[in-house]
Amino acid sequence: MKWRLPRPGYRLWLALMLLLLGGVLVLIDQRDIREPGEVPRDAAGEPDYYLEGARLTRFDAAGLAHQRLETPRLVHTPHDDVTRLEMPEARLFDNAGRTWYAEARNGLLGAGGNPLTLTGDARLYAPQERWQLDTEVLRFDADSGHAWSETPAVLRQPPQRMSGERFDAWIHDNRARLTDNVRGYHPPETPTANSEDPAQ
Repeated sequence: MKWRLPRPGYRLWLALMLLLLGGVLVLIDQRDIREPGEVPRDAAGEPDYYLEGARLTRFDAAGLAHQRLETPRLVHTPHDDVTRLEMPEARLFDNAGRTWYAEARNGLLGAGGNPLTLTGDARLYAPQERWQLDTEVLRFDADSGHAWSETPAVLRQPPQRMSGERFDAWIHDNRARLTDNVRGYHPPETPTANSEDPAQ
C-alpha cells in the first residue's frame, strides 16, 4: 500500500502567494529608505535642525508671498540664528507681480530670515527686462526689495554688457544702478532688412 500526501488546496496556495508578495514588498520598501546624510558641523556650532530637498516661502506683512527658496540642503544653527543653504534658487516677487530669479553655489539667511546672501557665482535675472547680473556676492533685503553687490559685477542685456564695482537694484521700483569704474560694451544698432531706405 502506497502512502500519498494530499494535494495542497487552493487556500494553501493563496496563503503562500500572499506571503511571497509581502516579502517582496518589504524588500522594495527597505531599499527606498534614504539614510540621512552626516550631520553638518560648522564654526557657528552644531545645528538644531537641517532639511534636505527644502522649499521655503516667506510672506510679507500683508500675507503675500514675496520670496521663495529651493535648496537641496539647508542647515540652521541656533547660536547665530543663521540658515545656510546649498545651491539655492530664489524667486523674488515685487509689488507689481513680476518674478525675479536668483541663484548661487551657497546662500545664507540672516537672523530672522533676512537678508538673503548669495555667494559663489551669484546671479540675478530680470526676465521681463531681459537682463542678467553676475557677481560673486549678492545680497537681498526682502523687506525693502533692495538687491546689492559690493563685489565686481557684470550686467548683461544682449547685445549690451556693462561692468562696475558695485550694483544696486530696487525691484519694487524696477530700477538698477552700476557704480564705480563702470565700463560698457554697446554695439551700434544695425538697420533691419525691413527698414525703409530713405534714398528710395
